Amino acid sequence: MNYPETSEVKSLIAQATRILIIQADNPDADSLGSSLALEQILGDQGKQIAMYCGIDIPSYLHYLDGWDRIDHELPNQFDLCIIVDASTLTLFDKLQSKNQVGWIAAKPSIILDHHQTVDDSITFAKIKICDEKASSTGEIIFNLAKQLDWKLTKEVGEYLMTSILGDTQGLSNELATANTHRIMADLIDIGVNRPALEAKRRNLSKMEPAIFRYKAKLIERTEITDNNRLAIVSIPQTEISQFSPLYNPIPLIQNDMLQITGIAVAIVMKFYDDGRITAAIRTNLGFPIADKIAEPLGGGGHAYASGFKVTDGRSPEQIKQSCLELCSKLLDNIKQETKSGETLQYSYPTSSDDSTNQSA
Repeated sequence: MNYPETSEVKSLIAQATRILIIQADNPDADSLGSSLALEQILGDQGKQIAMYCGIDIPSYLHYLDGWDRIDHELPNQFDLCIIVDASTLTLFDKLQSKNQVGWIAAKPSIILDHHQTVDDSITFAKIKICDEKASSTGEIIFNLAKQLDWKLTKEVGEYLMTSILGDTQGLSNELATANTHRIMADLIDIGVNRPALEAKRRNLSKMEPAIFRYKAKLIERTEITDNNRLAIVSIPQTEISQFSPLYNPIPLIQNDMLQITGIAVAIVMKFYDDGRITAAIRTNLGFPIADKIAEPLGGGGHAYASGFKVTDGRSPEQIKQSCLELCSKLLDNIKQETKSGETLQYSYPTSSDDSTNQSA
């Protein structure tokens, strides 16, 4: 993929000394991997790099070396800002609450993103590369690197591979195109060891006995509804506070929900004492409607992975009912493939995941 904006990207980077790389307030494997890859690529070019995210990097991503270099505060000085894996102000609550958006807008900005539809689009960016055909922002960075002759080291390759595996759910959903697989092969050629990378992720995913028992409770109260097509579970503030520091409840349960026979959509909702309600939405292969569920609720994302955040005072039960109605309508409209007169069921392996989402 060749981007017409490449020469402008090259020019802005060449003019900058201090570059700020920004992730939204929902860091995931793609945004973190993209940030760390750019840090290494541009750092090797002699640039001074700072990385920002408004919230803590989730513990499940701590297997990526460099996660602890992400800062919660904006640096005092920077010449250029690169925003990765986001192109909407909706995902930057922390910057907005601190009135720091203007600070970013005052400097040249580049957006690298691959999401299909967004509300409240960032309009101040000088350059936007929003490639909807790319599996991930990591894939966009790889394409840019090829066009600009950026050096791709094994370390950079690990970050880019993590980005791609995250948003394609281990190369198992339809975001992974033929080009995505070719990129994976190229990354292996430069020395990236996918089994070793997966082993690091799995080692960090091990759970304490208390988390194992908590998972059983989540399974017990998971609701299976809409003719066994939707699985949904809610997590209150008390459990978020108690268990999130040990293990993110979303990946703890969501992949297992998708393994239930007949399930097309799995939704994990979190509701907070301040009235916020967030949700992570994942769908099985053959049901590309995750973004369509999230959008009416103010969120967005990909066809197979999305999320939303509601702050208008509606109750968890009201939001749950809205999700049910949206899922039912969207699933009814899907023309499923048939074989021998029977509807095919779809599922995907869960060996590598992206455990967060676009708005949750």
